[in-house]
Amino acid sequence: MKILFNTDKLLRLVEDLQTFTGLKTSIFDGEGRDIQIFGGHQTFCHLINADPEGHRRCEACDAQAVRACVQAGGLYRYRCHLGLCEAALPLYENGLPIAYLSFGQFLDNSPMERQWERTEQALGWYEGDKKALREAFWALRQYSFQETTAYGEILQALTAYILQEGIIRSAEYTDMQRLEMYLDAHFRENLTLKRIAADLGMGTTKLCALARRLPGGCSVIQSVADRRIQAAKAMLLEGDAPISAVAAAVGYSDYNYFTKVFRAAVGMTPSAYRKARRE
Repeated sequence: MKILFNTDKLLRLVEDLQTFTGLKTSIFDGEGRDIQIFGGHQTFCHLINADPEGHRRCEACDAQAVRACVQAGGLYRYRCHLGLCEAALPLYENGLPIAYLSFGQFLDNSPMERQWERTEQALGWYEGDKKALREAFWALRQYSFQETTAYGEILQALTAYILQEGIIRSAEYTDMQRLEMYLDAHFRENLTLKRIAADLGMGTTKLCALARRLPGGCSVIQSVADRRIQAAKAMLLEGDAPISAVAAAVGYSDYNYFTKVFRAAVGMTPSAYRKARRE
């Protein structure tokens, strides 16, 4: 899907936000790519991105954050691959995410020594001047959870203004793109063919025909299940939430049914998958 950006208005808005808060704000497209109209990395991030491997890792981290942001359904907080605090917020048009507001390149208010130790352990690949990198890290600003929560709420309020003013908007997109985006945004919910067709403004016959053109040529319901399994696999590896909580988070109220579906798709139970991948 093609997204149109009013770069002049975006630049003024983001510059005002950064002047007021000191937080670096970026805009990602639907694939997690920074549209790069602002520049202005913190020195630490500039040094990392100057290294080809560092730039690759940063791009992969951003793309993963966008996927997790869609699954979270709202503001998604995370630490980047080098331990800096980041957050992403989806911007919806007609119920579909078309872009993402992101702010980050800062640290929380826990002890700096502990945060640097975590970052240093993740820098085994870096061949640049680590002394300069350490100095840049210690120059990063720290913000409390309450401060970044407040900023996230401000950005959430701004999304309505951004859409109303046409600062970010989608161009014409195909029914196939609309279907894929809809499933990405709503797969955790109780979906039926009738509801999906109604939400997308098309008949169920057309919906089923579109689904056969999705990757794998499967049904709409199978496409929903595939997205749920992928989200569950990520949750199982990223944390220690009970399996029942993982099931509920991806749209399965019945723990036993979730286990059955997961085993059929992956070849092992959720518990076995978590154990095998962590060994």
